Amino acid sequence: MNRKPRQNRMFSAQGKCFDVAIDHGFFNEYTFLAGIENMKNAIETIVNAGPDCIQLSSGQARLLQEIPGKQKPGLVLRTDAANIYGTELPRFLFSELVHRAVEQAVQLDAVAVCVNLLLLPGQPELHHQCVRNIAALKTECDKYGMTLMVEPLVMLPNEAKGGYMVDGDIRKIMPLVRQAVELGADVIKADPCDDVREYGRVIEVASGIPVLVRGGGRASDEEIMERTVELMNQGASGIVYGRNVIQHPNPAGMTKALMQIVHHGASAEQALDSLKGDEAR
Repeated sequence: MNRKPRQNRMFSAQGKCFDVAIDHGFFNEYTFLAGIENMKNAIETIVNAGPDCIQLSSGQARLLQEIPGKQKPGLVLRTDAANIYGTELPRFLFSELVHRAVEQAVQLDAVAVCVNLLLLPGQPELHHQCVRNIAALKTECDKYGMTLMVEPLVMLPNEAKGGYMVDGDIRKIMPLVRQAVELGADVIKADPCDDVREYGRVIEVASGIPVLVRGGGRASDEEIMERTVELMNQGASGIVYGRNVIQHPNPAGMTKALMQIVHHGASAEQALDSLKGDEAR
């Protein structure tokens, strides 16, 4: 089936998208709950700010889809729960698909489903499980015309920095992004590399599949704005930010400022001025 109608709801006419991730509660990690303890309020705040999409689990998606009116973000449905995000890795690692994930996505009127492609040092079984998850979802996405967003995630050893930390080595990011494309991804959600001025290489290796860049852990407003501007200049199709929005003192203002960068080519200074102006109101 044709995915284009769903992707038209996800991306602007210029092919740009800002997806706010609010699915962190899916991962059984206490620190991820900051800013989203009250999910109803968190979702309503972001909806009113007007991003293109909101990323949620099947258990919380109803809070978005129960909001009346036509003008609201598209739903990106998280399909896999993983246990890799704590300060210490457990004895047994998993990334488990929810049952009949794509059917749930259709019932919830999602524009896309999102699934991990994890690469952790010394954990080939976990990587294998993720490849199988993607293969299973791909078949179902083809059947229902659902957009498949794959999230290649390269992580450092836990002992390197004390818990879930992204490995920004572009030589590891590029082949994992390419594997996601080869497995049939319609959209890539990938990490930034250590030097974002090189990110054009990641865009190139994605072979025309749109790349939305992850935000990762909390950073200063200045760093986030400058990084986002450079990533868009490098050819990214947009961003998927979570904690840098929902844990910000002004989530709505941050969303609006980032939308200015993604859709209107605003500079970092203009976006920061927008954020400060929103806070002053």
